[in-house]
Amino acid sequence: MPFTAKSGKFNAKINTVEIGTGDKAIKIGGENVLPFYTFDDAIENAPKVGIEITDGGMENEPECIQARYEGCATVVDMAKKAVTFEGVDFLSLRLEGGDPNGKNRSTEELIQLVKDVADAVDVPLVVCGCKNVEKDAELLDKAAAALEGRNAVILAAKEENYKTIGASAGLAYKQIVGAESAVDINLAKQLNVLLTQLGVDGKSIAMNVGTAAAGYGFEYVVSTMDRIKAAALSQNDNTLQMPIITPVASEVWGVKEAVASEADMPEWGCQEARGIDMEIETATAVLASGSNAVILRHPESVKTIKTLITELV
Repeated sequence: MPFTAKSGKFNAKINTVEIGTGDKAIKIGGENVLPFYTFDDAIENAPKVGIEITDGGMENEPECIQARYEGCATVVDMAKKAVTFEGVDFLSLRLEGGDPNGKNRSTEELIQLVKDVADAVDVPLVVCGCKNVEKDAELLDKAAAALEGRNAVILAAKEENYKTIGASAGLAYKQIVGAESAVDINLAKQLNVLLTQLGVDGKSIAMNVGTAAAGYGFEYVVSTMDRIKAAALSQNDNTLQMPIITPVASEVWGVKEAVASEADMPEWGCQEARGIDMEIETATAVLASGSNAVILRHPESVKTIKTLITELV
């Protein structure tokens, strides 16, 4: 008896979200199958890959990444160089210097940097905060205004500050709202509900459901993403049908396996190779679990992940 394969495509779909404007605009989401299940149905919008720089410029980057930006004197110079690396679909600017417990850079200084970077590049933009909920409410509110007309992702609104960021980014300036929760399907769903009740269009929301570097409690990340995609597709839960964007870089380049020097850990081998490996492993895992876009830092990681996506989709 001949075998007839049963299609695993679903009647439900992940929302399609467009980021950026013009010829360089990208789309994420839109699939009605599980990650990379192209044998069930075509995946219209392949996952996208972004590259991250921070307001600190070269200051806090490992030497192996500094070497890739040789000759760049400013953050704007780095932005121009970053978007030329192979495989880059969008640029992410992390405003980590705004943290009151760190550099505590002023909102005015950082928003001017956002404007300068936006003027220097024509690719889609993601602006990430400093992870301090109070400062981010102020920073990302102003960033949404500064990027009016760019259809940027403002990452991220949390339960503690979603009203300010959601109203500014999602309503007043028509940006994409990044909804950040802490590796829990119920928290992710709750925040999406709160944002849509505020008036933000569900098709203008991208989720950051949380992540970790591979090996650091990563099973929670995988199980959360799996459950979210299953609920969105098999149960047609429209409160979880937002595409997922995952900032991998900020997690990976903070763990000892990626940053410990060869002098300190000679048995671990080349520090650059370790960092790239950790970033690729983590990005591959979150993509296989359902992420629609990843943010990386090392150009070799970007190139490798982009090649992987191209081969699989």
